[in-house]
Amino acid sequence: MDTLVALYQRLPLPARSAAATLRGLYLRYWREGGERARLEEEARNRDTWTTEQWRAWREERLAVLLHRAATRVPYYREQWAARRQRGDRSSWDRLDHWTVLEKDAVRATPRAFVADDCDIRRMYHERTSGTTGKPLETWRSLAMVRTLYAIVDARTRAWDGIPRGARFARLGGQLVVPPKQPSPPFWVWNAAMRQLYMSVYHLSPALIPHYLDALAEYRIEYLAGYTSSLHALALEALRLGHRDLRMIAAFTNAEPLSPDQRATISAAFHCPVRDSYGMAEAVAMGSECAHGRLHLWPEMGLVEVHGADGPVAPGTLGELVCTGLLNVDMPLIRYRVGDRGRLAPEDSACPCGRTLPQLSEVAGRTSDVLVTRDGRQVFWLNPVFYGLPVREAQIVQETLDRVRVLVAPAPRFTAHDARRIVERLRDRMGPVTVTLEYVEAVPRTAGGKVRAVVCALNGGERAAALHRAPQATA
Repeated sequence: MDTLVALYQRLPLPARSAAATLRGLYLRYWREGGERARLEEEARNRDTWTTEQWRAWREERLAVLLHRAATRVPYYREQWAARRQRGDRSSWDRLDHWTVLEKDAVRATPRAFVADDCDIRRMYHERTSGTTGKPLETWRSLAMVRTLYAIVDARTRAWDGIPRGARFARLGGQLVVPPKQPSPPFWVWNAAMRQLYMSVYHLSPALIPHYLDALAEYRIEYLAGYTSSLHALALEALRLGHRDLRMIAAFTNAEPLSPDQRATISAAFHCPVRDSYGMAEAVAMGSECAHGRLHLWPEMGLVEVHGADGPVAPGTLGELVCTGLLNVDMPLIRYRVGDRGRLAPEDSACPCGRTLPQLSEVAGRTSDVLVTRDGRQVFWLNPVFYGLPVREAQIVQETLDRVRVLVAPAPRFTAHDARRIVERLRDRMGPVTVTLEYVEAVPRTAGGKVRAVVCALNGGERAAALHRAPQATA
């Protein structure tokens, strides 16, 4: 794969766009088909199902999934056999009898999670590095992929009245141009999908004007991409007075969306900003409606919120543990996705009229948690930068008493703003030493994302602090 990427990056722009279009044709085969219109219509109809309809659907789907996993999936079959040998007579048809599945188990033996009646050579293979850089592989059937993308379109593009075939730009982490390329173009045109794929690795203030010109040149109608990338683009558009870019909507993903970022993106592109939730494993996904509610898609999976002693009630903050319902050929059951969140009560009606369940809060990843010397865990640190002229930033905890902040400042950033960052961090973490380091751009992960918070404590230091006071604060 690395060799193919290297060969691709040596091609001239027209050839790279041709290669992107060929890739787009391949993806269209997997994502679209003769039943696509029907699948989208069915998804839209389910938007207003009653609680009873969803419960009946979920129970039937879950029963099939659990039986298939226990009898046809090597990892689970071996796990249940070992439990039986230990005298455990628990029934596998009850979800609460299944143990929580950790990401490391899936990373270590991904093929053991594929049902033994599947041929992975005929399945769609996806490989993602995630925020940790550790690869994670999944396999999906053709039917699953087509159903997934029908739901995606029905609950994103269609909710905002965006017509099929509208031209869009995606800012993502694919290496569509060499990372060290010094001059534009920093994008390729995928004609098969009417998509302008733009590199997130070149979003410096000096180069962003080229991106803005490309959006106009390609007559882009809506945007999608990492929150930090769309925000960087929007800040520069406003600074330059680039007022001619009007989008139908902008869709953020992969990173938290703060109120300031939402307002900036909306002002720059004269459109609503819709947040989303999801992960490569596709065990839970959701999208935001016009009323700002994040609706989960029940077809993707069943979402539990766990505290220290197991599942907690809606409205309580905890770790998200998800059971995928769509991918029956590689089922991930009670899978700890690494995020913290809060489910809305079941009777939380939304003014949009949709009866889909709601995720009232995504509080951050469990791996991105800072720990204070007195043992508190601090999760939600976006407010540290609210209202400040900052293009992007990253908070790195180096020790219990020392925090380093990488700041890519916007033009109006002052020493007063720097002091406010330090004060806000100390308000949340106590008397820590805070060092600010000014950068042009925050380093990206292998997948092109910005990790807003990084905890670099060693295991012993972290464990000692948590032992003193295991309570968490949001």
